[in-house]
Amino acid sequence: MKFSRIGSIAAVAVAATIVLSSCASNEAAAPSDSNSAAALTGTLAGIGSSAQGTAQTNWIKNFQTENPDVTINYDPQGSGAGRTAFISGAADFAGSDAALKDEELSGTFGKCAPDSKAIDLPVYISPIAIAYNVDGLTDLKLDADTVAGIFKGTIKTWNDKAITALNPDATLPSAKITVVHRSDDSGTTQNFAQWVSANAPTVWDAEATQTYPYKVGDAAKGTSGVADAVKSSPNSITYIDDSAAGDFGKAQLKVGDAFSTISAEGAAAVVAKSPLVEGRETNDLAINIDRKNTEANAWPLVLVSYLITCQTYTDPAVGTLVKAYAGYVASADGQTAAATAAKSAPLSTDLSSKVAAAIATIK
Repeated sequence: MKFSRIGSIAAVAVAATIVLSSCASNEAAAPSDSNSAAALTGTLAGIGSSAQGTAQTNWIKNFQTENPDVTINYDPQGSGAGRTAFISGAADFAGSDAALKDEELSGTFGKCAPDSKAIDLPVYISPIAIAYNVDGLTDLKLDADTVAGIFKGTIKTWNDKAITALNPDATLPSAKITVVHRSDDSGTTQNFAQWVSANAPTVWDAEATQTYPYKVGDAAKGTSGVADAVKSSPNSITYIDDSAAGDFGKAQLKVGDAFSTISAEGAAAVVAKSPLVEGRETNDLAINIDRKNTEANAWPLVLVSYLITCQTYTDPAVGTLVKAYAGYVASADGQTAAATAAKSAPLSTDLSSKVAAAIATIK
């Protein structure tokens, strides 16, 4: 697998991982329901979500094992970069932790047929962790107001009274909190901001967009860049896809009247009970996540990451390859591969059926 040299060192590092995984494709077990009954040939270029990076590594490896004459290049530059590249025609598909905006859908797409639009296909559900690197702190509880204060910069030290009140038995240092956030336009940032603004609106007074709104802490590009920054910064904290949280501490979050522990199951339960965005095309499956779900063990700080494709491609050969690859990604084998490698949550039966039906219409 090849990848673009565009982007930061962090993006290249993640892309290099995908290259290595792709080169090792002959070592993978072939997926049993990969939707590629006929021989496939050709090359696809994808750009986008770094949160999808681990899942894409495994999806590509498995798909290329079953289809050795296909090459899929995925460059994890970030969700915003992915959507921009797809809109311009620089990519055949995008990975994005945020669905296309209405204004984006009103325009044209470089690879799509003139009378066709793009569609959002949810294929990756993952909890976002509030991850921290504080020596000796192994059990941290936070509520939305406190998370908002930390990431806005109004709560500045680890032994602040707001944190202490939630963690009376914890050993909290007097050290300054180092907030680490994304420097690039990021769907992970938008999902985090949507959760915190919905649950702490009196503290988090910025619009929930893909751009981090406050001048606080340190900024890093991509999921891997954020993980590296936290690892090298004692007393730091960040929001990050759980697949990249590694050995960091992970805060429990107050959901309703109790504290929830991060889990793929809790994230999936929230998504399963969230409605689709209204007013979209039939095969556009953007989800309006219920950020205020308070059921037991729910994890509403969740991202739904999409494959963004054309409904109809200008080049039918590209459409055939995208349809086959998307079919594998959304299949039971594809979802299991992502869950194993990236700790994501498989699609629910209902959502899986809707995604499969939408993919079947790609031309």
